Amino acid sequence: MTESLETDVVVIGGGAAGENAAGRVVQAGLQAILVESALVGGECSYWACMPSKALLRPGTVLAEARAVDGVRQAVTGGLDARAVLDRRNSFTSDWDDAGQVEWVRETGIGLVRGRARLTGERSLQVSDDDGTRATIRARHAVVLATGSLPVRPPLEGLDQVSFWGTADATSSQEVPPRLLVVGGGVAGTELAQAYARLGSEVSMVVRHNLLDAFPRPAADLVEEALRADGITLHTGTTAERVFQDESGSIVLALPDGEMLHGDRLLIATGRRPALHGLGLEELGLDPDSLVSDASGLVAGSGNWLYAVGDAAGKVLLTHQGKYEARATGAAIAARAKGEIGFEAPPDWSRFAATADHYAVPQVVFTDPEIAMTGLSPEQAKERGIRVSETSLPISVAGSSLYADGYSGWAQMVVDEDRGVPVGFTFAGPGVAELLHAATIAVTGQVPLDRLWHAVPAYPTISEVWLRLLEKYGL
Repeated sequence: MTESLETDVVVIGGGAAGENAAGRVVQAGLQAILVESALVGGECSYWACMPSKALLRPGTVLAEARAVDGVRQAVTGGLDARAVLDRRNSFTSDWDDAGQVEWVRETGIGLVRGRARLTGERSLQVSDDDGTRATIRARHAVVLATGSLPVRPPLEGLDQVSFWGTADATSSQEVPPRLLVVGGGVAGTELAQAYARLGSEVSMVVRHNLLDAFPRPAADLVEEALRADGITLHTGTTAERVFQDESGSIVLALPDGEMLHGDRLLIATGRRPALHGLGLEELGLDPDSLVSDASGLVAGSGNWLYAVGDAAGKVLLTHQGKYEARATGAAIAARAKGEIGFEAPPDWSRFAATADHYAVPQVVFTDPEIAMTGLSPEQAKERGIRVSETSLPISVAGSSLYADGYSGWAQMVVDEDRGVPVGFTFAGPGVAELLHAATIAVTGQVPLDRLWHAVPAYPTISEVWLRLLEKYGL
């Protein structure tokens, strides 16, 4: 039996971005229905952000203890891998979404389980393996919050062997004796270190440089740490083929003839928006080149279709997706009430995800961490901004207290015509907690001569802010 439903807003995808979009429109007095085919809470809650950080944190804590004299002498053992995995399981609620479903219902959001497909303007069909479950019509808007899918590299033989995606690695109940990792971005690097510290013998194959999207001095600190953890790095190369040998080992063949052997293979070569199979083509929209404005409104959709989070393809980070969803929810509600029109909203209004272009915070949760926000010097120059770059090692009283032999690096990028910072990068143990102050400085366009009066507490790692400003010339 097919159920017919009508509501103000339908959100396809019950992950972090979808929950925020639906929550914001309900908060504004509209009705909303979430459609989800898997677990409510999405990738971040069960297979990405939370479980991966839960795998990383114990190893970081142990390393921090060993980095302080007087404490390292008390550390007599290594990680208990089973306990680490069990703790990780607790953060995913053992892959049970009952708690998330309860939040959805308590918030007043409707929930329909199944796979959605758009069938026309503001209308869709929800199906499962047993057939069509519901047809839903939205009075105002449909929001695509369908997340992203892994990109599969063109590696010969990959379809003939069993391999992990990142979701398999974050949810595994075993620590493989030998792990091969293809990909040197954030996910591959984090998981390589997590499993190395849990006891795996890890080898990485990286097409270019490790963490190529980050400043080289910062990435070099991470690379040095990975090597210290016993990880073998093959950078500037690609695997030519993969196969399983007679012993059952997975083998990666490199161009120079070297053969890498492992018990598990992790493919971590990026992600793309999950937009195929939603019926976009029938509406005249190309799922491979969907364009949306700062409010999430999809170009060419007739002012009713929106995209947020990874589905929008702008910044594939959970916190930015949630931010986009809040702006989209606010814009949908305001348009439904006739408070704003359908033109692109002004920058920095609550209806526009402006920070996507100016102040995106991102953290690599390796040990050491990399925390970056805003623009790199290269990105700023591409936008025609006349910038200066100031960088130095993190060597202050606070860092010396944090760890013996602390090694870190900081960078500030300044728009010289306006005298405001447009980007920061910090690398080192514990630097993620410096990031929000940097994001505020960039988002708020705080003039450097005013920022100079923000006195960092002594002795903390934040004193690096003073050192950057002093080196700049203030």
